[in-house]
Amino acid sequence: MDLVHPAVDRYLNELASRDDEAVLLEMEQLAQENRFPIIGRLSGQLLELLARSINANRIFEMGSGYGYSAYWFSRATGPDGEIHLTDTHADNEKKATDFLTRAGLHDPVQFHVQGALEAFDEVEGDFDIVYCDIDKDGYPEAWERARSRVRVGGMFICDNMLWFGRVTGDPAAPEDSRSGWTEAIMATTQAIIGDPSYRSIIVPLRDGVIVALRVA
Repeated sequence: MDLVHPAVDRYLNELASRDDEAVLLEMEQLAQENRFPIIGRLSGQLLELLARSINANRIFEMGSGYGYSAYWFSRATGPDGEIHLTDTHADNEKKATDFLTRAGLHDPVQFHVQGALEAFDEVEGDFDIVYCDIDKDGYPEAWERARSRVRVGGMFICDNMLWFGRVTGDPAAPEDSRSGWTEAIMATTQAIIGDPSYRSIIVPLRDGVIVALRVA
């Protein structure tokens, strides 16, 4: 199920090619070869733009893989930022360190080789941005833990909120082989948009990114 018309998607990606850079292209090639889920170029540019728009300095990523989303966040914060990455695989920490160091973007990064929610509980304080991209059945709990730790004027951002169209109930959407994931995404969406402390919208890039701004 195409969320964006293929011709429009091609056009947007052609525009996004202005950010072609050797390390970024290498990260994207690795994802393609290994079928590793990354947010992609357009969503990455969105993350950088959002982070810059609120002068984000302290960011927590729930689910980081080998550092693709951190690449964009680090471009926004600069070397004096503080970006916490989480992944349970030590090999991804090594890849992230290599990629981000070669890109000149590793200075603000702190990598936690452990579960995202566990690491989040251990790191104290509030954040300018909490970004969520963990297993989808963990989304409701991620939102509940993060919502009160985003500063007023900060953002909660979460990927895969359209879940390849499954949330619409359209029979053309691919079948979900993971029990409860679609329902968890839909429940999280309803919780976010129903929270009076936040203003939110789903941006339909790639697989849908929800951007929730804390206003109170």
